[in-house]
Amino acid sequence: MSLTTSHSLKIEKCATSRIGQVNFDQLVFGTTFTDHLFECDFKNGAWGQPTIKPYGPISLDPSAKVFHYGQAVFEGMKAYKDAEGSVFLFRPLENARRINKSSKRLAIPEFPEELFMEALEQLLKLDRDWVPSKSDSSLYIRPFVIATEPCVSASASNAYKFMIIMSPVNAYYAGTLKVQIAEKYSRAVDGGVGFAKAAGNYAAQFYPTNLAKEAGFQQVIWTDSHEHKYLEEAGTMNVFFRIKDTLITAPTSERILDGVTRKSLIDLAKHRGLSVEVRPISVDEILEAHHQGNLMEVFGSGTAAVISQVTAFSYRGTVYNLPELENSYAMSLKKAMFDIQYNRAEDPFGWRYPVV
Repeated sequence: MSLTTSHSLKIEKCATSRIGQVNFDQLVFGTTFTDHLFECDFKNGAWGQPTIKPYGPISLDPSAKVFHYGQAVFEGMKAYKDAEGSVFLFRPLENARRINKSSKRLAIPEFPEELFMEALEQLLKLDRDWVPSKSDSSLYIRPFVIATEPCVSASASNAYKFMIIMSPVNAYYAGTLKVQIAEKYSRAVDGGVGFAKAAGNYAAQFYPTNLAKEAGFQQVIWTDSHEHKYLEEAGTMNVFFRIKDTLITAPTSERILDGVTRKSLIDLAKHRGLSVEVRPISVDEILEAHHQGNLMEVFGSGTAAVISQVTAFSYRGTVYNLPELENSYAMSLKKAMFDIQYNRAEDPFGWRYPVV
């Protein structure tokens, strides 16, 4: 159910910008935030006054249900600035729809799409100077919803806070990745919330990811929870495998996030004439392809990094190195995606959304 608000957007501008205090060349991902944020509270069965106001702390009761039962979902998206200083979003309606899909699964009231878009546009107009202008940099945007009812009974909250905060960022990963294929831990299960961007999904990943880091790897490639036989995601990203000249990625399901970057890369690869298969892919198939010299590339895809190349993976104690390619699909697709996002090339898909 999508519940609307009868209130028009209220804007409270900050007295003085903090942008002069920021070194845009030395940004630590997700730690610097723009001058303004958006918030809207759900109470008594309806969304209340939507407001843009100066960025700052929020106050919550210690018994707020988000702390006790984990009712929290979020999105990740970016704004880009082209050479002329115009600002663009990338497929923002996909994020608006997905946060509502996530919300529904966690019994959170859906947020009006038109208000989501208005909030984004007004925020970006206010804080457009925070959108970095150099290549590979962008403004990371984090919409999220949390349960705020002050009550520790084990039931869905009757009060929520929807917020959008924004953070200028440089490249997420500085280099390539070595990953470990999961043999014990699972990211998601059938009937669960793996397809949603639920906060708890990420909390549950941290421990096995830390174990992988202790073993010398940066991320985990997650396998299915039934047999740990099929490859599903890489860390917090969707994952692609190139066998000979074919790109393969797992189909979305109750366990796998419907990534905006993932489906954009699939469309982009097909548009460029590449062979793409969306189907289950097993660990055994990858090992056999590597043995035969046919496993050319593995890479993760997501909003933060767009594409992260994998140089090696580990399975049952054995490390498998991947070849170094001069003209990899990963880098070619990443460049093509960037060219669309930064308005450096034509956008045959209509993905680019001009803001200011």
